[in-house]
Amino acid sequence: MTIFSLVASHQTVNLTTIAQISQALAESPDQLADCGLAGEVLLSTCNRIEIYGQVQADSPQPSQEIDRVRQQIIQKLAQQTSLDTQELEQAFTLRTGQQAAHHLLTVAAGLESAIVGEREITGQVRRALAQAQDKGRASSQLVRLFEQGAQTAKKVGQQTSLGSQGRSLVSLALDMAHQQLPGSWQQRRVLVIGTGAYAGASLAALQERGCQDIWVYSHSDRAVSFAHKRGVQPVAPDQLYQQLEAADLVLGCSGSGTPLTPQEIPPGPRLIIDLALTRDFAPEVANLPQVRLLSLDEIRLAAPQEAGQDLSFARTIVDEAARDYQLKEEARQLDTAIVSLRQHSQQILEEQLAKVKSQNLPESQELEKAMRQLVQALLHTPTVRARQLARAGQAQDYLAGLQALYGLNPSQPPAQTSQHDHQPTDFPSGDRP
Repeated sequence: MTIFSLVASHQTVNLTTIAQISQALAESPDQLADCGLAGEVLLSTCNRIEIYGQVQADSPQPSQEIDRVRQQIIQKLAQQTSLDTQELEQAFTLRTGQQAAHHLLTVAAGLESAIVGEREITGQVRRALAQAQDKGRASSQLVRLFEQGAQTAKKVGQQTSLGSQGRSLVSLALDMAHQQLPGSWQQRRVLVIGTGAYAGASLAALQERGCQDIWVYSHSDRAVSFAHKRGVQPVAPDQLYQQLEAADLVLGCSGSGTPLTPQEIPPGPRLIIDLALTRDFAPEVANLPQVRLLSLDEIRLAAPQEAGQDLSFARTIVDEAARDYQLKEEARQLDTAIVSLRQHSQQILEEQLAKVKSQNLPESQELEKAMRQLVQALLHTPTVRARQLARAGQAQDYLAGLQALYGLNPSQPPAQTSQHDHQPTDFPSGDRP
């Protein structure tokens, strides 16, 4: 395989580092394509930044090409962040081939999330692929991988209880808020800052809990349309301070990059939950009297551990799906190999037939027919054997044999499906936007 992934997640890197990398990639979205990739998909969430790429299929040394691309990405990010190349090297974990594929399936199933089994990640994976397709940057192999991720996530959701309670960072944050706020959700006034995916998920979760007094503020001009579509109230651009003052709970979901300072927060008792990867509230806000500020780190640390039996079964599902994906990809490689072998044989046949025809022998037509039948017969066994080895997971043995016997090294599939022929991945219907 020629795919790889560069992963920086909450499991190995602090959220501040993830935020810096995420912001740099958001500000220069075309820099990955500039690295000479055949395709790439960027997955960015509040807990992770993952780059899935595919190097050119005709690269003679794919591992060296992957390393070149990795170094180029790190150098570009070092120029756009306060992180140096060594810090970025340590932040990213490189996976290639089957390891990268397995990791994506694990992520799509919610098994790498702060709350194991949460379903929001599947929607984020879906949008990452759709965005790459819109840009024309989702290669056929990456589309197939993400489609396998969709099927795997759906199967985990159907066959285990993971995510059955709709748990996510948003739902956990609201559960923590409920324990700290007086009264019921019907009595609380909530201000949501932001109009992105997390703001949408937060509004849906609040409304599920019965909260009716919800207001939305946006640093851009999207608050009015966003609020009206969801049946809540927009906040006028000059009314933020007053709405902060009136709110019992404030949810920061915008990640605008300009955090509110303590001087911008009204006095009085208030619970603030900052769900933005790039903070909506400066850390010093937590020092204000009567203000409780919950950060993503605190929410993540409060996440419960998942039941071992369900988790183990879910990982088994992912393992089987990863093996299935690998076998399918190897079978596609063998299709390419069979075509290459046939083309190689056909070329030799035509050269020999040309010699026969040049002699103007009376039996030349019979000779041509016999030679063509002979070549077809000789190709039958290698073709059948290719299918058998593919099913047995021994495709690489076949490819190595072609290389050793004929010097053939097929790198391009016989027919690539255009990325424009694919629709955005169909992830489980229960995923929030």
